[in-house]
Amino acid sequence: MSDTTIVTNSPVGRHLDSLGEGKPASYLMFNHKKVELVAKITIGRDTDNDVVVDNKLASRHHAMIQKIKDAYFIKDVGSTNGTFINDVRIPNEKYVKLNPGDKISIGNMNLVVS
Repeated sequence: MSDTTIVTNSPVGRHLDSLGEGKPASYLMFNHKKVELVAKITIGRDTDNDVVVDNKLASRHHAMIQKIKDAYFIKDVGSTNGTFINDVRIPNEKYVKLNPGDKISIGNMNLVVS
């Protein structure tokens, strides 16, 4: 398993990387809540996640956001229904760069990177 981003080797990655160029993200907004982006954030239905998604379409351990150098990346960790960035499904187990304004969709819940 390689931890390279899809940015360098797929059209989807290059498209996602081109969206929202600018200053780095610093927090997530969802359900009128603000979650600071830290070195690693887990997202899923299980209560041991940093961001708990109360939705049956979300896997118990669905996705992970990780800081790599000075940027944040999201990775779908083998979820059943997938993780979407700006309505484009990202591949399992590949890191995708997040930019301010990106919409992360997990099940029917949306998180906005700000």
